[in-house]
This record gives sequence, C-alpha cells and structure tokens, in this order.
Amino acid sequence: MRSLLVTGMAGSGKTAIAIGLALKLRREGYRVAYFKPVGSPGTGKRDQDARLVREILDVETPAETIVPCAVGPSYLSRNKKEEWMHAITAAYREISKDVDLVIIDGATFPYLLAADEMDSVSLAEKLGAVVLNVIKVKNDFDFDFAVFFNSFLACRGIACAGNLFSHVQRPLLAKTDGVYRPILDQMGYRTVGIIPARPEIASPTVAEFYEALGGEILTGEDRMDLLVEDVIVGAMTMESALQYLRRAANKAVILGGDRADLALAALETNTSTLILTGGFYPDVKVVARASEKGVPVILVHYDTYTAIERVAEVSRHIKPGDAGGVRVALENIEQYCNWREIFASLQEDRNG
Repeated sequence: MRSLLVTGMAGSGKTAIAIGLALKLRREGYRVAYFKPVGSPGTGKRDQDARLVREILDVETPAETIVPCAVGPSYLSRNKKEEWMHAITAAYREISKDVDLVIIDGATFPYLLAADEMDSVSLAEKLGAVVLNVIKVKNDFDFDFAVFFNSFLACRGIACAGNLFSHVQRPLLAKTDGVYRPILDQMGYRTVGIIPARPEIASPTVAEFYEALGGEILTGEDRMDLLVEDVIVGAMTMESALQYLRRAANKAVILGGDRADLALAALETNTSTLILTGGFYPDVKVVARASEKGVPVILVHYDTYTAIERVAEVSRHIKPGDAGGVRVALENIEQYCNWREIFASLQEDRNG
C-alpha cells in the first residue's frame, strides 16, 4: 500500500484533484481510500467532508476517521500535539487497511501546524507518503513559491510525484507551458499536468462568499449558487468604476452601503452579488433593483478592508450533491493530468 499526499495553497483546487484522482484510479480497478488528516474547524465542516467522501467513493467510514482533526488558527494555546498526532496515525492505519492507495488531502496551506511538526511535508514524512504539489499561478511570485517548495521537499528527502498546475487562467496557459514548465524541468522537478481554469469548479459561489463573510442576506436567498469569477472593490469615483464594472463578468462588488449610485450602476452590469460594508443599509432603490435582477445582496457590519481580507481566502469547494463539480474534477484528471506517471512514481518510490 502506498499513499499520495496532495498539497497546495488555498484556492489551488487540491481537494478537487484528490477526489478526481481517487475516482480515476478506482475506475482503473485500484482500491483507493481518501484521507484528510487536518480539516478546518466550524459547524458541520468535518461532517461535510466525510459526507462528500462517502457519497463519491461509496464508503461508510466514520467522519472522525476520514477527518480526524479540525484545527483552528490559535491551535498552539491548546497544546494537543500528541493527541492530534495519535488521532491522525490511528485513523491512517484504519483507512489504509485492504487498499492499494491512500490519497491524502493536505491542509488549507502546506505550512499549517509547522510548529507542531504536522505540516504537510512533516506528515508526508511520518506517513511515508509521496507528495503531489498542486500549483495555482497568478504571477511569477506564485511560481517562485512552487520552486521554493520543490527545493524544500528535496532538502527534506521527501519523494515528489510531480507538479500539477491547476486553475490556470487562459492568458497564463502559454506562459505556464512555455516558461514555468521548462524551468521546473531544468531544475529536475517534473510537471504532470496543466489544467485550465473552468468556472464551474474554479469559481466560488455566492454562498461560499457568505460563509466567509457572515452578515445579512437582503435579497437573492434563492440564488446563492451563482458563480463569482471576479471581485471589484467600489472604492473609486463613478467614472472610474464604470469601466471596471462593464469589463468584469460574474463579479462580486464590494462597496459601502451608502454608495447607492455605484450599487445601482453595478446592478446594470453582469454582477453575481453586492457586498455592502460598514453596516449601512442601502437605499430602497438598490434593494428593489437587486430583487428585480435576482442579485443577492449581502450586508456586513465591518469595514471594506476587513471584507476584502475575508474574501481573499474564499475558494470553491466541492460539496455533497455537487454532481457537476465531481464530473469536472474527473474530466480534469482524464484530460489534463498524467495520472499514470503519478501512479508510476509511487511504484518507483516503493522500489527505491
């Protein structure tokens, strides 16, 4: 039995990759299990991850075995390193019984829990896993981190199945294939796929924005499944804002609740949601027009900067019942990912 730890930064699509690989390898006749050692805290999040796995892979494994730990950002004050590590190793032993491969879904960021030596690299070492690095590049600095991470794996002596570029926007496809891939090749780090961005799986929904923001939903409760492909901050003059509003499609517009003029202008363009900050209830005209257009309006009681910070961490998650997302996850593996090379690298590591 071998294990593959799929890691990447938040928003890289690593969970979709892990699920897609599990489905593909099962179709090829392999006995595959899914494991997420460190989940995020919050009401029902662990159960949601477990339900998703049970639904997709048709297993009855308990939630506390699939996701044994849920750790928050102030974890060091709890001093539970030994308890968590024991829970992870015990769950891994149970998950790995009678299977050919365990696909391990890494934490939100690969460096989380580094102070307790339970970051993704340390867990790969402890569990004897090979790492698959999922990369989402918006610019060269993102690529720099990918190079740094590969070097770090090499320094730690951790086997790497390769790098998989995910959610690559169309303008960056040529650069990813023609610049980023060759640099990795020259350094001895292989690339096992380049997956183009697909809104139906790369773009978060309005509901996922609301989960991160909280607040009140003033209109559009029945349209929270709209996709958000871009975010515009309405901290500008009307003339400056209009060109951005018209150019961006399926967007979230963040602005003060007292900016009725800008909110009404946004509603006349392709807008998925309005996020109103500062606790200011909008003009009745804004609410009425949003209701007519079927645009969700979310009112939050903190400032615009805080809203932007929270929105920056929002990413798309496949949820139970999301048949379309599951289908796309599998298609991406079949069409854009060299899954055979990934699986072969596991055998190489075993033989080595």
